[in-house]
Amino acid sequence: MAYHRKNHFKVYQVKDKFFLKAKEEGYRARSAYKLKEILEKFKIISTGFNVLDLGSAPGSFLQVISRIVGPSGKVIGIDLKKIEPFSGKEALKNITTYTGDVFDVNYLNQILGTQKFDTVTSDLMPNTTGIKFLDHDNSVDLNIAALKITRRHLKRGGSALFKIFNSNELRRFLFDAKKIFKDVKSIKPAAVRATSKEIYIVCIGYLGSSTYTCK
Repeated sequence: MAYHRKNHFKVYQVKDKFFLKAKEEGYRARSAYKLKEILEKFKIISTGFNVLDLGSAPGSFLQVISRIVGPSGKVIGIDLKKIEPFSGKEALKNITTYTGDVFDVNYLNQILGTQKFDTVTSDLMPNTTGIKFLDHDNSVDLNIAALKITRRHLKRGGSALFKIFNSNELRRFLFDAKKIFKDVKSIKPAAVRATSKEIYIVCIGYLGSSTYTCK
């Protein structure tokens, strides 16, 4: 059965226009087009920005962000999985990547120190179990961890982006996000499959780390 499901996924990929477009345009994953659509609607990344990207592998968000911020900006990517270096035609010198866990506060402090970023993006998603309530709960926990990192490293007035499952558990995350940002909006980009419960939360106008402590 696992073999059948794997083949079904491969067939779906072949038919998927965003998968094909990513291959043609040199992006590592179709998620590049999710971010592109979001950034067209919400101008949360600009030339010269310093950006922190969580859940970066395989690197499509990094590619999009790198090209926007340009040589005067930088982007740091972190993921549990190793992010393959950008080389050859796709060499992007303003990218630095690390392999690590967003729950490992000591490691994050070691690599990030006291750095502050103009924007934080997160494409984090837990390994799914097939048990919906558990997957949704894990998604919220992961995003609350990302929100805590954001509180430590986002500049006042900055913006953040989070991927999360749209479920009843979402309100737990939104409660915290709305306490520390002026404006919080949701968006489901066209590149997100219609059957998927994932959405993105756009947070604008960070109020500062002393305003509220995430639970």
